[in-house]
Amino acid sequence: MKLSDYIIHYLREKNVRHVFLITGGAIAHVVDSFRNVKDISYVCHQHEQAAAMAAEAYSRLSGTVGVAMATSGPGATNLITGICCAWFDSIPALYITGQVNTNEQKGTSAVRQVGFQETDIVEMVRPVTKYAKMVTRSEDIAYELDKALSIAYEGRPGPVLLDIPMNVQRAEVDPKKLRRFANKHKVVAIGAGTEKKIIQLMRLISQSRRPVIIAGGGIGLADARKELQAVLDKTRFPVVTSWSGFDTVPWDYPRHVGQFGVYGSRAGNFAVETADLILSIGSRLDTRQTGGKPETFAPHAKKIMVDIDKAELGKRRGYTPDIEICMDAKLFLRRFVALLKETALPKVDLWVTKTQEWKKNYPTVLSAYYDQKGSVNSYVFAKMLSDLTPTPAVIIPDNGGNLTWTMQSFQLKRGQRLFSAFGNSPMGYSFPASIGAAYAVAGRMPVIAIIGDGSFQMNIQELQTVFYNKIPVKVFVLNNHSYGIIKQFQDTLFEGRHEASSPEKGYAPPDFEKVVRAYGLKIVTIRNHKELASKIKEVLAEKGPVFCNVEIASEQRLIPKLEFGNPIERMSPELPPAEFDAVMGVMKEI
Repeated sequence: MKLSDYIIHYLREKNVRHVFLITGGAIAHVVDSFRNVKDISYVCHQHEQAAAMAAEAYSRLSGTVGVAMATSGPGATNLITGICCAWFDSIPALYITGQVNTNEQKGTSAVRQVGFQETDIVEMVRPVTKYAKMVTRSEDIAYELDKALSIAYEGRPGPVLLDIPMNVQRAEVDPKKLRRFANKHKVVAIGAGTEKKIIQLMRLISQSRRPVIIAGGGIGLADARKELQAVLDKTRFPVVTSWSGFDTVPWDYPRHVGQFGVYGSRAGNFAVETADLILSIGSRLDTRQTGGKPETFAPHAKKIMVDIDKAELGKRRGYTPDIEICMDAKLFLRRFVALLKETALPKVDLWVTKTQEWKKNYPTVLSAYYDQKGSVNSYVFAKMLSDLTPTPAVIIPDNGGNLTWTMQSFQLKRGQRLFSAFGNSPMGYSFPASIGAAYAVAGRMPVIAIIGDGSFQMNIQELQTVFYNKIPVKVFVLNNHSYGIIKQFQDTLFEGRHEASSPEKGYAPPDFEKVVRAYGLKIVTIRNHKELASKIKEVLAEKGPVFCNVEIASEQRLIPKLEFGNPIERMSPELPPAEFDAVMGVMKEI
């Protein structure tokens, strides 16, 4: 069997149904081999970055690994931004690149290149992959595929890359004689030291009066949503989520308070900052969550951090968790539930009532926003879209202002999935990610992308991918004709000088109606609140792909937000002193 044929058969056996790619000379043998295998096909993108992002999103939703392929040199390097998305969000994905023949490689020579488009992609991606290897011997192909996928899923997940020279791709192999990698994954038992820490945690819980659970992205990665739900139901503690953990708890869950952090909700931040115990599960608690001065984070609370990555537990920060538990989220939650039977839980009814009062009293969508004329208020849009989006559904916001407006105002329902490339957060992610998501869910639910006018242009070429494959994505472009989040940053630091971020200073979007129609696709435009609900319904009712240009005001702001240096309870615009003091007074009341 030709080695390239073996690769495609191997992927098919791993239940991969779609591979995202752009062909090229150095990967042509592998691409040609798709014709020999049933029930697996490729999706041709217009840029390798988009293929890498589509594969990452496919992996999040499909239950199997997402795969992207590219040729050598610029094809391989174009994958890197998408690989970074998988790396920072801990998404297992397999990237396969073609490489020049082994006899055309520079090896240890000081020359920069020998073969045409020769590039050492392995060394380039090594810092942002769990494993990167050039396969130089045909007899190693099964071993390296096994090893790469094993590593991708082991512990904290992440991307892997295999670089395969052309002469290796076209070699003949006997599948029965190929050596295999022995999967060394072990069933993890809870060690005595870890068990002791969990027992210590249970004692602290018994002594607490204002406990809060933080649900992080690691819960979803561990497939532990059900286990989290059991913990929340049994403890009846308030819960806040990180952005990565946004879809682990529905918005209307009785003790869900909100999100926390720099662009969190006031209620979520108040809950964290007045808590006397924080149990963080599967969140790395980065500075977007703790604020720019981490030493001000939850200063009155015992902080317990559960994370599968020892490095995250041991990283430098402005505070030290009182208990650090290095553990898979699902395994931890199961043990935690078991120990609840032996634990005297605190009475938290009054505490829960207070947190829910904050959620009610400090909405992100203010009634005054609905009175806006001549354009659409982005917070009103996000709220209306959440009201009209069915269940189940996949929602993928992009980067910048549209991400913040969505995370602050979208009221997620049970059964809906929402994600973005939260860690890398590149402009242009959500559109190609929606393509990968659409193939993963295979028509079982709608896939909705939310993107800004600036971000849309980063991967606007993928309109052709959508048109050619008739991919039924719904893409909402929030168009403020500027880089809105940068303008707000410039207003704060540069006295309102909007350099390189506005039509007056170098940036302006095209006419999206003309562009989208030029690709043969449908687009509608929403210009005001009167037509907001009807046109969102029109978009969501469309069976095929449809794009929606949402005209929002160029001066649209992100409210509330944290200014650098403030603790997260002091979001801008700041509350009147008496009102703020009344909120913080809960620490004396309970």
